[in-house]
Amino acid sequence: MGDPKRHRKKYETPRHPWRADVLAEELKLVGEYGLRNKRELWRAAATLRKYRAIARSLFVLSGEERKEKEGILIGKLARLGVLPSTATLDDVLRLTVRDFLERRLQTVVYKLGMATSIHHARQLIVHGHVFVGDKKVRSPSYHVMAGEERLIRVLLPQLAK
Repeated sequence: MGDPKRHRKKYETPRHPWRADVLAEELKLVGEYGLRNKRELWRAAATLRKYRAIARSLFVLSGEERKEKEGILIGKLARLGVLPSTATLDDVLRLTVRDFLERRLQTVVYKLGMATSIHHARQLIVHGHVFVGDKKVRSPSYHVMAGEERLIRVLLPQLAK
């Protein structure tokens, strides 16, 4: 079986966890996107921080190296469906957590009208009724890539009479 991977946290908790404005904003996002807990929100925030840090580091570079790395970064974010392919580094720095939460499978299923509520979308996914292409996806946090929206379908089992 081999050695198991060492599991690491994929998020960071807030530096000031008891600030009322931060708590209110987090609670609003958790409710709006139907997240199970704030950890899911913090994971999206960590992903955003990673891409913003890469973009900030590219401002220091100049010439051909910057253009090449900028194209790679924007291409990656375009494939993720977060930015258009014509975006610039300034657009990367303008990204918010909402941009990443909008690409979660749970949100996309709800926005496409396949579920009556954001919570219903989560239940459909967890119960194994949602397919992306031919693959059953049971993770509500699955990141829907650009172009995958049309491949999403919900198959409900026929009720026995």
